[in-house]
Amino acid sequence: MNRKEIEALRERVGCAAVLEHAGFAIDAKESTRRAVKFRRGAEIIIVSHEGRGWFDPLSDAKGDVFGLVEHLDHVGFLEGAGRVADLVGFAITEPEWQAPAPDHGHDLSLPERWQARRRPWPGSSTWAYLCGERFLPAILLRATIRQDRLREGPYGSMWAAHTDNAGAVTGWEARGPEYRGFASGGTKVLFRLGPDTALRLAVTEAAIDAMSLAAIEGLRDGTVYLSTGGGWSPSTEGALRQLASRPDALLLAATDANPQGELFAERLRALADTVGCDWSRLRPPEEDWNETLKIREKEKRERKEGGVPHSRRPRQGKLRPAEPALDPAGRDAGGPEGVMKD
Repeated sequence: MNRKEIEALRERVGCAAVLEHAGFAIDAKESTRRAVKFRRGAEIIIVSHEGRGWFDPLSDAKGDVFGLVEHLDHVGFLEGAGRVADLVGFAITEPEWQAPAPDHGHDLSLPERWQARRRPWPGSSTWAYLCGERFLPAILLRATIRQDRLREGPYGSMWAAHTDNAGAVTGWEARGPEYRGFASGGTKVLFRLGPDTALRLAVTEAAIDAMSLAAIEGLRDGTVYLSTGGGWSPSTEGALRQLASRPDALLLAATDANPQGELFAERLRALADTVGCDWSRLRPPEEDWNETLKIREKEKRERKEGGVPHSRRPRQGKLRPAEPALDPAGRDAGGPEGVMKD
């Protein structure tokens, strides 16, 4: 197979065809036009560059369609190229897309694009999305805004800042009623809510989950609520390693209660073992922390509307958890000596 034939195959066969043929399915809720997420059990592949590129968010693997076949089938290039050739004309399933919210201002730097956006305010479309659809309490949103972690995105979407350990904005998670993505040209490091000096490191997979857990726990003292943005980049791992390397740090795997969440939790356990800090698994009662928060808040509203005698309006001065976030029945804990200090 000569170079011209290889280039022709690369143009004719997209990564999506390889993945569907291998039994992967599109996760439409987690996808955008520019980044389509495919799942096969606990495996995840993100297809980018209009179907010509891919990467594995749970490892450093990435490449073109030939590299994808080599990655999935554990074969060499020549055999992989033959398998790609067999897929010429393979029909793929096209998802029905919602129009993504445009991210204007690409001629500006990341910090300039961030500063050009307004902070959410009561009555804004982003505030309505976070409070109304995501059930995040106003007091939690105000605390997050005071730390300069939120911005108004286009069409009611939310921008949640990722920062490095020096505090510089490296990008943002963008999430709205019909859109999910990450800042074009940005780098996933960590979304952070809480004091920089906190030693209890609660790691989630999305900024909305980090804020939801903070709401459930009442912004627990000594805790910083973190989000990896669903990825595990070298920048993310380096930032977590630096935070977890401090004396008496506790790395809390507050990832989703699904196979992907368990994979992330194991990565956090391995990181904790490497740096010598304590580790604990914190599973949400539902699939994720926002779903847990929504169910809790809906039940509270139903009790209030039903006129339950013992229901009483809580004080508004400080967030208070309705119940401990830790689930004793499913609690794993450990550290260098097998003892959790929290």
